[in-house]
Amino acid sequence: MKTGRELLRQLESIDRRGYPAYKALRGVWRLDGFDLSIDHVQGDPFAAPSKLSVWVPAERAAFPPELFDEPHRRIALEDLLVRRFSEAVSRASYAVGGSGKSGLLSTSRPGPEVLPRSACEVAPDGVILRFEAGFPAHGRTTDARALAHMLLDIVPACVERALVCDREALVAARSAVELADDQREVRRQLRERDLVAFVADGAVLPRASGVSARPLADARPFFSPESLRVVLDLPHRGPTPGMGVPRGITLIVGGGYHGKSTLLKALQEGVYDHVAGDGRELVITDATAMKLRAEDGRVVRAVDISPFIDNLPDGRDTHAFSTADASGSTSQAASTMEALEAGARVLLIDEDTSATNFMVRDRLMEAVVAADHEPITPFVERVGALWKREGVSCVLVVGSSGAFFPVADVVIQMDCYEARDITGRVREVCREMLGEDAAGAAVAQERSAADPFEAIAPRGLKLSAGEPRAASRPGRGGRGQARGASGDARIKIRTRGLDGFDVGRATVDLRQVEQLVDVEQVAALAQMARVLLQARRGGGSAVGDAVDDMFDLMDVRGWEALCERGEIACGLALPRPQELFCALNRWRVER
Repeated sequence: MKTGRELLRQLESIDRRGYPAYKALRGVWRLDGFDLSIDHVQGDPFAAPSKLSVWVPAERAAFPPELFDEPHRRIALEDLLVRRFSEAVSRASYAVGGSGKSGLLSTSRPGPEVLPRSACEVAPDGVILRFEAGFPAHGRTTDARALAHMLLDIVPACVERALVCDREALVAARSAVELADDQREVRRQLRERDLVAFVADGAVLPRASGVSARPLADARPFFSPESLRVVLDLPHRGPTPGMGVPRGITLIVGGGYHGKSTLLKALQEGVYDHVAGDGRELVITDATAMKLRAEDGRVVRAVDISPFIDNLPDGRDTHAFSTADASGSTSQAASTMEALEAGARVLLIDEDTSATNFMVRDRLMEAVVAADHEPITPFVERVGALWKREGVSCVLVVGSSGAFFPVADVVIQMDCYEARDITGRVREVCREMLGEDAAGAAVAQERSAADPFEAIAPRGLKLSAGEPRAASRPGRGGRGQARGASGDARIKIRTRGLDGFDVGRATVDLRQVEQLVDVEQVAALAQMARVLLQARRGGGSAVGDAVDDMFDLMDVRGWEALCERGEIACGLALPRPQELFCALNRWRVER
C-alpha cells in the first residue's frame, strides 16, 4: 500500500498538468492513522465531484464495542459519525478555491431521522466514512498543491475531529446509543400492549415551518389525556408516560389549526427513529404504518380495487384495474389495497388530502342517488372490516364529517394542541342522534356479510425501462443509455430530489408518498429498481416477492448490492420495504 509521502510526490509530479492527470491518484493510500481511498476521480472540475473514503482501524477509532454490538446501536453510532464528519467537512469545504467544484468537501447531511446510510459503516475492525471532494483546478489545469493541502491536512483533521473517540465523542455516542435502546424498547412494548403508536409526554410536535424539520420554538409540549396515558419502562429513561394509541379505529378531530394534522404527521414520521433534540424522539409508530391520500393522475397497475369500486358503468373489471390517469377516489382505493399488499398494519389518513367520495357518502346523497347507481363503496363502510377481519388499524384525521363516529373505538380531540379523549361524549351524541343501535347500524352499513378483502391475490411484477433512445454518438452510448465494461447497455438513472426518479425511459412519481423523508432514500429506491429490473426482465414474480428478495440481497451484500462495479459511494439511505412497494406501484414507462 502506498504511503502519504508517496501521495505527496505523486501530486507534485502532476501539478499544473491537464485535469485528467488526477486519475493517476486512484487507489488506497496509507496516511497517519487511517487509509484514504480515492475511488473515483471526476472528469473535469465542473463534473460531479470525486468519490473518496477513509478507513479508520478499530484501535485508532477506539469506540467501545458495546456501542455497536447490535444493529440498532450500530446504526445510531453510524448516524452520529456521519453528522460529526459532515459538520467537520462543511467548515473546511472550499478552503481552497479554483474552477467549478474545486475545494468542495461533503458527505451525507442527515435530517432528524436516524437512517442506515452508505456514508458510514462501523464494523469490529474499523470505521469507513465515504465522502465527496472537488479536486481543485484553474480552468482545466490541476492545482495539485491545493489538493495536497486538502488530502494531507484538511481531511486528516476532519477524521481526527469526527471519527476518533475522545471524551466528547464518547459522551455523544453513549447518548445516541442509549436513545436507540429506548426507542427499540418502545417499539417492542407497542406490540406487547396492542398499541399502534406512543407519544411521550413533553414531546414537541409542531415544526418551525411547513418546509422545516426543526421543532417550533416555544411550542406547547404534548401531554396525554389521562384515559389514554400509559407508562413505559425504558432501559435508560426509566418510567416514561405518554399517550398510547390503541389498535383499532382512532379518530383525531378538532377545529382548524388546533393540531390535528400536526399530530398525524408526527405519527407518520414516527416509523423512523429521531435524534435527541428533535422533540419527536419518543414519538414511535408501528414500523409498517402507511400514510394514504388521493393522488389524481397517478398510474395504477393491475390492482384489485373491487372492495371499494365495482360495477363500473363501462363494464371494466376492477379485480385487476389499470389506468394511466387515476381519479382521486380510484387512486386512494388503489393505494389502500397496495398498502395491505405491502403488509401495513396501520393506515394513516387525513380527510384534507383524501377524496371525499372515497371516504364517505351521506344519507341525503344515498336518498338521491341509489346505491345500485354508485360504484364506490366508501371507506367508512369498509374500515370496520379492515380492523375486525384483517387486523388493520386506522388513524384518521376528520374535521368536517361525523360519519366515522359510530365506528370509532377512540376519538381524540385536539384543542389548542392539547389532546383530549372525547370517546364517551361521541358515543352519547351518536346515541342521541342515531338511536341506541347506532353501533349496530354502523356495522350493518357493510353491503356484504362476506369479507371483502379475503380473495385479494398477489400481483405480478412487470417492469420495463422502455426502449433506449438512439445513441447520440455511435458506439459511445447515448443520452438514454450508458455502456458497462462488457459493452452491454447499462440502465441510466436520474433522481429528482424527493419527487421521484427515472430508470431508463421509465419514470416514478413519488411526490405524494409522504413518508419518504430524505433524498438519499429516493436515490436508494432508484438503485433498487435498477437491480430488480436487471434481474427480472419480463417480470413474472409477485411484487411482494421482489421486495423481499431485494431486502434479502441487502442483508447479504449490504450497500454493494446497489452499486454498479462495486463502487460504494455516500448518498444512499435505506427506505422501508413499504416505500419500495410504492415506487414499484407507480412505475410509468414514457411512450
